[in-house]
Amino acid sequence: MGPRIRHLALIGNFLPRKCGIATFTTDTFTALAERYPGIQVDVYAMDDLPGHYAYPPQVTGSIAQNDRSAYLETARKIEASGAEALWIQHEYGIFGGAAGELLLALTDRVSVPVIVTLHTVLERPSADERRVMEALIRRASTLIVMAEKGREILKRVHGVEDGKIEVIPHGVPDRAFADTAAFKPQYGWEGRDVILTFGLLAPSKGIETMIEAMPAVAAAHPNALYVILGATHPHLVAHEGEAYRDRLKAQIVALGLQDNVAFVNRFVEQSDLLDYLQAADIYATPYPNPAQITSGTLSYAVSMGKPVVSTPYVHATEILDQDHGVLVDFSDSAAFSREINRLLGDKEARLALARRAYDRGRTMLWTRLAERAIDAFDAILDEKPHRIRTAANELPTLSPVLTAVERMSDATGMLQHSIYSVPDRRHGYCIDDNARALILMSKIDDVDETERDRWTAIYGGFVQHAWNPDKRKFRNFMNFDRTWCEDEGSEDSNGRAIWALGVTARDARAQKHRDWASVLFDETASIAFDLGSPRAHAFAMLGAAAMAEAHPGHALSREILTRFGDELVALLERTRRPAWSWFEIVLAYDNARLPEALLRAGKVLGRQDFLDTGLETLAWIAERQTSPEGRFRAVGTESFGREYAEPLPFDQQPLEAQATIDACLAAHEATGEGRWAEEAMRAYRWYLGANDLDTPLASVADGGCFDGLMPTGLNRNQGAESILALQLANCAISALSKRNKSVAGPELAVA
Repeated sequence: MGPRIRHLALIGNFLPRKCGIATFTTDTFTALAERYPGIQVDVYAMDDLPGHYAYPPQVTGSIAQNDRSAYLETARKIEASGAEALWIQHEYGIFGGAAGELLLALTDRVSVPVIVTLHTVLERPSADERRVMEALIRRASTLIVMAEKGREILKRVHGVEDGKIEVIPHGVPDRAFADTAAFKPQYGWEGRDVILTFGLLAPSKGIETMIEAMPAVAAAHPNALYVILGATHPHLVAHEGEAYRDRLKAQIVALGLQDNVAFVNRFVEQSDLLDYLQAADIYATPYPNPAQITSGTLSYAVSMGKPVVSTPYVHATEILDQDHGVLVDFSDSAAFSREINRLLGDKEARLALARRAYDRGRTMLWTRLAERAIDAFDAILDEKPHRIRTAANELPTLSPVLTAVERMSDATGMLQHSIYSVPDRRHGYCIDDNARALILMSKIDDVDETERDRWTAIYGGFVQHAWNPDKRKFRNFMNFDRTWCEDEGSEDSNGRAIWALGVTARDARAQKHRDWASVLFDETASIAFDLGSPRAHAFAMLGAAAMAEAHPGHALSREILTRFGDELVALLERTRRPAWSWFEIVLAYDNARLPEALLRAGKVLGRQDFLDTGLETLAWIAERQTSPEGRFRAVGTESFGREYAEPLPFDQQPLEAQATIDACLAAHEATGEGRWAEEAMRAYRWYLGANDLDTPLASVADGGCFDGLMPTGLNRNQGAESILALQLANCAISALSKRNKSVAGPELAVA
């Protein structure tokens, strides 16, 4: 029937970059193209020297190794391309960040299944190596290793279940078995017994051991020639030039081996490499690292039918087992001499070993690798769940509850972050969350009044203590030990504090709390005029609008609303484009608060221009927060900072849905139009599962809310911001339901 997968993204180094991973990825791509011409393969090449390599047309794009934004942009491209799965060639050194951690920024932002080929599996990973590897393990659907030892290490060191691991040997080319004599003349090796080592030259190859073995080989076989084929590793050249090669040359001279050892100092293409291999009588791999799980050069030598003498590193012990090669101890030059002399002295035994190696190589051809890899991809296509969508009007609304809020709070205030649902005390508290919690105490119904009074005092006390009269600013971040991290907080945090005070002055259920908030608002709200951010202005406007409703004619509030409202209208006129009706040239967080602020100000001041601008911009942002299926799609954090660009879908934050609900209800109050109530409901249903992943973020049992919607699923932490966003959204929808069921529709009945 042929493969099910039709479109694949492939990440790894790629020729003309000169390294083993580049050769492997290129050969993999070629094998896929030849075996499965109907499958589209998009190659994204890892790039250690951006702009240096002239990549062939097969390369869709490159990823600058140390540029995080390049990983994010590639994730966007993969998501937009229609690729059904991603195949990563992993080696720690080819990705940026500690132990290659920048790769995780990409894998966390693609929704397709991922398979990772691990070219190195470490017995004793460092803390960073373990962290990165285990993040990849969690993300990957399948892990491919090239030796059974790799499987064993993954299970023992990282606890990977056996069914998640595939062992697929390194691919090799297919050539007919040939007599070495036919290939030697082109290199001037007629009459020589040739021992060959191939690969990028570096101390990790153990070449010194083979050079030390050559005097005894040359004594028994004076025509023996040890050929060291390959350029010096580019990273070694960058660090010390050709100093390592020069040290080897000095060793050769000291041992009098000038006639028995030769260098071929160049990077060879595959066809040339195979010719060199077929001209060799014996292949030697004196690698000193017993943990080496993959050796492409060893695989190629076996595939060409070379008798191999090797140290017993992992890959060699597996590929040469059952008498398919000869193993000697690490750094044992005498053993290399003995075994090479034995093979050179017994042509019949040497040819028999060559035949056994060649036969084993037939099981490792690139076509077989391509077939087994595609089988693995076909097997995981069903892993992406077929989601059963619930009709939007069948999703119930939730009653506001304090359980999750209380879980994240103590006698000081509300803690910022959590690990899953457990508060993470390391990050302490912030005024942003305590200001939101204070607003919630004024909004939520059906709670014990004693509890409301207690929590209002705690959150209000945090805001009060955050006020720094010497700096005339609110502090923001507090450590768990109640020490402040700063003398003054961000503009946004100061704006949110003013907002919370205004809402409390208007809506608090107890007069004592309204009085307190009014006094502190009067003392602090003028700091709004020192703020420069449009969002900080919007937050202050929301507080001023509430304060003006609590105290009609309140001069300071009306001045805040007038000045900042005029500034927002002017901002829109400066940044407006034919398809861009927005206040800024970028989209960011809490976007809907800007039109909401204008709508609230327009209502208080009777300014039709504010109302008109608020409605225009709210309609514009609502359109961009709509998925092709008509569902609410919060502007993803990956959109932030992209000038005049359509928003990207991930990561979606609960704060955006709540801001949209509040803004749409402000529009509904201003116009009486039912469309705005339904727009608010569309944003609210996002919490309940009417979103891009058909996955609820709201926890019905306790009122918790997950921190975000990622391409691969939920961010399962439940921080204060997310919980408060859900509960304030519950309050807003509950209030709408009670106030105007006939407009909002029967589905607004509180469950």
